[in-house]
Amino acid sequence: MRSQSAYVAPVRFDDPAPALAQVRLIYEQSVTHLRESLQAFVAGGASGAAAAAESAVASGATRVRSCYPFVRVHTDTVARADSRLSYGFVAGPGTYETTLTRPDLFGNYYLEQFRLLLKNHHVMLEVGTSTQPIPVHFSLAEHDHIEGSLSLERRLLMRDLFDLPDLAAMDDGIANGTYEPGPGVAQPLSLFTAPRVDYSLHRLRHYTGTAPEHFQNFVLFTNYQFYIDEFVRLGHELMADVDLIEDGYSAFVEPGNVVTRRSGHGAVPGDELGVAPPRLPQMPAYHLVRPDGSGITMVNIGVGPANAKTITDHIAVLRPHAWIMLGHCAGLRNTQQLGDYVLAHGYVREDHVLDEDLPLWVPIPALAEVQVALEAAVAEITQLKGYELKRIMRTGTVASTDNRNWELLPQRTPERRFSQSRAIALDMESATIAANGFRFRVPYGTLLCVSDKPLHGEIKLPGMANHFYRARVDQHLRIGIRAMELLHEQGVDQLHSRKLRSFAEVAFQ
Repeated sequence: MRSQSAYVAPVRFDDPAPALAQVRLIYEQSVTHLRESLQAFVAGGASGAAAAAESAVASGATRVRSCYPFVRVHTDTVARADSRLSYGFVAGPGTYETTLTRPDLFGNYYLEQFRLLLKNHHVMLEVGTSTQPIPVHFSLAEHDHIEGSLSLERRLLMRDLFDLPDLAAMDDGIANGTYEPGPGVAQPLSLFTAPRVDYSLHRLRHYTGTAPEHFQNFVLFTNYQFYIDEFVRLGHELMADVDLIEDGYSAFVEPGNVVTRRSGHGAVPGDELGVAPPRLPQMPAYHLVRPDGSGITMVNIGVGPANAKTITDHIAVLRPHAWIMLGHCAGLRNTQQLGDYVLAHGYVREDHVLDEDLPLWVPIPALAEVQVALEAAVAEITQLKGYELKRIMRTGTVASTDNRNWELLPQRTPERRFSQSRAIALDMESATIAANGFRFRVPYGTLLCVSDKPLHGEIKLPGMANHFYRARVDQHLRIGIRAMELLHEQGVDQLHSRKLRSFAEVAFQ
């Protein structure tokens, strides 16, 4: 006996809206079946699907199961509409498909990907129920918590009744370029399978303290709380401003899903559920929200490349349009002054956390669109240009290390490497964020601020550091925000770069 949600046979569509509606129908049927079965199981399993499943397990049969929806396209030609595109088309003749999840969250994204496939290939979209099970944990609503109320015996039985997350179904082989489909298996349409997306959505809640729904398409990363404090101040300042509304920001969201709406805008159902956490999560996120998702998210990733990789691994499934690192660095050139800016155009990767996923021989190129926006933002905020702008901002290579105490190494060793690489600054996170942007096809950039010069005897001392941070943070943050606004204003079609495409790139952005 098997308790399985209704199978929906594949249906073909030539319009993206009905195709998305079919995805919603299949997904909602699937998660509703899992939720109802799980509720019956938690209540004791005396009736309903869970009771039938428990009886089935006792007799050696199978489990409660629901599967993700999928979308598939087939094309017999390499022809497509526009070779200048960076996404929205398949690589060549064949069959391509992917599983889909959370159409409530990704509806607009899916609609755009469907539209581009139809436009560029003039083929039908096929939508149906896949064979990929939905892990029961991924069916839970935002505020559902069930396992804590179960005994150990019931939790063990749950494993026999329901599908749990399967790590084999959610690795990064597609993004890494190592995935090779077997004979008769369709090529991938997306970098991420539905289980991989769901896994990261749950991780984002854990690490950032905010729901995925609040994340915006332009993301700033920092490694200092000073930047977050200033971002929070600016966020609340904007929310209190009833006159300046052309910026489009409508809400500010903090950890615990605490929502502050713009003055004059009423609360939205669900706002009342936000509660400030008793302690901040590991990498707290803050969101300056636009209704269309084109606002700015800022995350304090803390110190080190491991955190930088962890958070970008998960934010990548949201398919942001750009992410930029704003942080402090060690200046490596004698001509640099404390407070100078460093615009990275290359990276020395000694962070080691991505060596297995992205070999060191892979170059991480600068992206012109992001570089131009960052330089323009520096000029606009500082009101400097030409030689005066060059005096405070230097473009060059940034080295990232996993050794926070690199200064204690025998100095001839790191100094020689920095000189050979032409590095002008060193930090612990920038190369990781850029490399993961390259790996996940998310446009990236880095603008750092020199906070010490260890090779030249200028090390961080508490009093000097606090004065420096407070004096420079406001300007640096405003530059980062302005750069994101410039990228938003120029349009995402110009932002996404063909530099990030592989030989056989997936169609979904």
